[in-house]
Amino acid sequence: MRPGRTGGPAAAGGMLADVRRSRAGMAGVIILAGLVILSAAAIAAVPIDTLRDWNNPDRWLSLPRSAVPSWANWLAAERMPEHLVLEDPAVRSAGGPPGGATISAHSFAFEYDYDGLPDDFILEYEAVYAAPPPLLVVSVERPDGIALRLVSEPLPAHPGGTDRPGGEAHSGRVFSADASVRKHVELQRDTFAFDVRGMPAEAVVFSRADSHGVLGGTYEVTAALYGAGAEGDGPPRLESSRLIVGGKAYGAMGTDALRRDLAVGLVWGTPLALFIGVAVAAGSVAMGLSYGAYAGYRGRLTDEAMMRANDVVYALPALPFLIILAVTVSSSIFVMIGFLMLFGWVGVAKVARSMALQIRTAGFVEASRMMGQTDARVMLRHVIPQMLPYAFASVAISVPAAITTEAGLSFLGLGDPTFPTWGQMLHDASEHGAAAQGMWWWIVPPGMMIALTGLAFVFIGNALDSAVNPRLRQGRA
Repeated sequence: MRPGRTGGPAAAGGMLADVRRSRAGMAGVIILAGLVILSAAAIAAVPIDTLRDWNNPDRWLSLPRSAVPSWANWLAAERMPEHLVLEDPAVRSAGGPPGGATISAHSFAFEYDYDGLPDDFILEYEAVYAAPPPLLVVSVERPDGIALRLVSEPLPAHPGGTDRPGGEAHSGRVFSADASVRKHVELQRDTFAFDVRGMPAEAVVFSRADSHGVLGGTYEVTAALYGAGAEGDGPPRLESSRLIVGGKAYGAMGTDALRRDLAVGLVWGTPLALFIGVAVAAGSVAMGLSYGAYAGYRGRLTDEAMMRANDVVYALPALPFLIILAVTVSSSIFVMIGFLMLFGWVGVAKVARSMALQIRTAGFVEASRMMGQTDARVMLRHVIPQMLPYAFASVAISVPAAITTEAGLSFLGLGDPTFPTWGQMLHDASEHGAAAQGMWWWIVPPGMMIALTGLAFVFIGNALDSAVNPRLRQGRA
């Protein structure tokens, strides 16, 4: 940029025009727009509680461990069973007069059309009742019309749960691996043409009656609560329920060894990466621009002393110091942003100082001094505005370095584990041996997102740099 070139809105308009004329710049803008839309979708669609519970194992118990993405079935010769989480049952209830027999039932109907058997199935429920305890019956109706009873047992006499209208709440789970479930299935072995003793319950439920092949079609699992409400109490009822049919494929990005949905981490990593990159780049450029502009404008001993201090910071090895600070001070993501700013401003300060040395000799700066304006006013009104085009280009170019540095520190285990950044996801993949186990869906997507985000800002930064760099402008002309 030439010292006499006008800053402010006119320069910004010229820079935008140069970016629009650059194919690489427009490609970067399109990629960045997609990342911003993805960030907005993550903030709007994914509950913030999911982000807070990223490292809470209880949050992900209903998901499978190390499941491949669901779209992997499109490429596989045999369709792997997908993990199903059904949370919207069909509800029905029936009952007689007060104190008479009642029934409260939840039913789940789902289509099963895969080449393999499910890993397991789990029925979670919450029942509300008073004395006497009701009877819980769980059954499944298969596509071939065979109905199998899986559970038939009374609930605890005193639930000891939260008080609700009509009684106390009791939460429970029915696992396919429960001994009572296997016992009920074996009691109905005459239904099958083969010996079902010793077989897992899920293998029996989803097998054909005449062979060991998988029976495809529509299944309906029903949980029914039979009981009689005492005088003054409501009848027993199922408050809520959920059916989980375990599979080997789940979601758009699969799951990791901790059962976490990698799509959630990948999507939430986008606004986190943009926040880290833009915050560090903007802070570093603002610090370096102010420092260098003041040193160059003041000159002489002030300039010499400030530049020697700049050289000292510039000579410090950034990565070892960042590691030491992260270990001894804090690994919080906000503290890390401050550390990255601390080492990112020195290069900008050198360039800003060189520009200020040229701008201070310009005629409009000399005229402002002769009019009696203070040094602070001259810098804010005339010197720094001339550097703004360079500052915008520096921010765009500095963002990829900030993102990759944070990813590198997180990969080394020095990042903030409470946030699902892309670097933290790669660290977890390394800790659990994802590469050795062939879990590419845990490694490739975060790495691609880091590269794509960096590429977007590199394209935009190069286009802005060609707009403010006199040599590049002359060469292009």
